[in-house]
Amino acid sequence: MTRKPKDLPQALRRGWTTGACATAATKAALTALLTGQFPDPVTITLPKGEQPSFTLARTEKLADGRYMAAIIKDAGDDPDVTHLAEIRASLRLLPAGQGIVFRGGPGVGMVTKPGLPIGVGEPAINPVPRKLMRDVVNELMTAHGKQADVEIEISVPHGEKLAEKTWNPRLGILGGISILGTTGIVNPFSCSAWIASIHRGIDVIRAAGLPHAAACTGSTTEAAVQQRYGLPDFAFIDMGDFAGGTLKYLRLHPIPRLTLAGGFGKICKLADGCLDLHSGRSQVSFDSLAKSAAALGAVPQLVDRMSEANTAMEVLELAQAAELPLANAIAEKARAVAAEACDHAVSIEILIYDRKGVLAGHADFAA
Repeated sequence: MTRKPKDLPQALRRGWTTGACATAATKAALTALLTGQFPDPVTITLPKGEQPSFTLARTEKLADGRYMAAIIKDAGDDPDVTHLAEIRASLRLLPAGQGIVFRGGPGVGMVTKPGLPIGVGEPAINPVPRKLMRDVVNELMTAHGKQADVEIEISVPHGEKLAEKTWNPRLGILGGISILGTTGIVNPFSCSAWIASIHRGIDVIRAAGLPHAAACTGSTTEAAVQQRYGLPDFAFIDMGDFAGGTLKYLRLHPIPRLTLAGGFGKICKLADGCLDLHSGRSQVSFDSLAKSAAALGAVPQLVDRMSEANTAMEVLELAQAAELPLANAIAEKARAVAAEACDHAVSIEILIYDRKGVLAGHADFAA
């Protein structure tokens, strides 16, 4: 369903996430551990079935029985702070019954605050990269007739310095970068090209006379909306962070109904009037969230915890635990902002999803 970068008016080169690089390094190191030979290049399978190959930058058999392989991250034409970073994976076999264990080596951050997809005390290796690495390990170990009892240590030389250019320190991820990625692919960031692609998508929807389209911030929300409504692929506007670019074009080129879907943090920013949802250009207001919770009757202690929260997801989890309909209230505010941005030319609903694609908040179509 996601159509970047094929439809970008300008040819921009894609790259690979730190998670994809870590997975390729893991596969190479484990293959060498099992066979004595490092595959070069090494091929992996990404979540949507694409099978890129990676050239090894460094290999080593370490003194403690570990095998290490490294990949140089290529972010393509995206201005990514981790472009050309060396992503290393060191693997060793563990005693039977220990399963697959992840360790953060030098340059990989450690989670110290709640509200992130990885628990406190864990290395900042996100869920999708962990799954990719687990799948690789399970496949190789099964092929060699062994149980998957393996330690995976991911490290990034100079990762501590790279992390200073990210939001990691503010989020409580200390000591290095995060190993990220939901698709394995870094799509090149170009504001003008992306917005032009959004406009062309709306043009196609209008030309087809489609009465209902969806603008989504990412692949998780897009998949959830597709499951909810069963819309055709071309009904999805790959909005990303460009809520303003989408809604302002719809002001002059309207469609009857628009589902605007995103994660809680991005919709919070929209609710506060931000039309550019990129983390580098707008931030979640925890004071605003706390005030919204107070207006819903939250006790003072809960309001204080929300105002001092680490992430928007932490606020959402606090609200859900207190059975406070905060996500619905934020969705209502976001719908009002979106309607104003498109001059009420389109009937809009807002859907808020959590990280697992579960609906957390909803504001129905406006009349």
